Amino acid sequence: CRSALDLVPFGIKPLLRRAAAYEALERYQLAYVDYKTVLQVDCSVQAAHDGVNRMTKALLEKDGVNWRQKLPPIPTVPVSAQTRWSVPSAGAPGANAPPATAQRGGPDQTAAGMERARTLKEEGNELVKKGNHKKAVEKYSESLKLNQECATYTNRALCYLTLKQYKEAVQDCTEALRLDPKNVKALYRRAQALKELKDYKSSIADIKSLLKTEPKNTAALRLLQELNRA
Repeated sequence: CRSALDLVPFGIKPLLRRAAAYEALERYQLAYVDYKTVLQVDCSVQAAHDGVNRMTKALLEKDGVNWRQKLPPIPTVPVSAQTRWSVPSAGAPGANAPPATAQRGGPDQTAAGMERARTLKEEGNELVKKGNHKKAVEKYSESLKLNQECATYTNRALCYLTLKQYKEAVQDCTEALRLDPKNVKALYRRAQALKELKDYKSSIADIKSLLKTEPKNTAALRLLQELNRA
């Protein structure tokens, strides 16, 4: 893989192969970096999205909520190496073809894809109201494949909390906070999940971060009292 990358820097296939090798060796940080590098080159590569999700979960379990701080630097891919989609002029061959991202199974950023993601999220919300959290998780997961939205992550995290899948709840809240670092719901729900996982120190840290934004948040203050007694 290294020889191939020497010949073609930022080649997608060599990066994916090296990432898979690192993953097999449980060198998850290096695998994560390679998968993220692939997504800089071409954000529609589903194998890289799946790899990032697997590595995020593995690193969260291994290093806790601060796992990102231990990552090696992710190289910046030059614009010349990035895949760019040309827009054909009207009447040109392929002018009416769907975008390449939609064809190749990546996140669908078209108007239709975004609308479908919104519909799926709303269907998930209705299922939550009916108490069907397991089915709601499926709807939110489908929505996130089309559009990685902060609110969808926090909604799915709520379902995971109800289903007592606390590690998954932490992972979703972490993704939500990557998109919105001060998101109150994400901080609160991650604190709840961390409390159940008995990671009281990290849970308290999240609640204190939340209270900087909303000092009078009664639910957060109550949870902080519980954590201080734990």
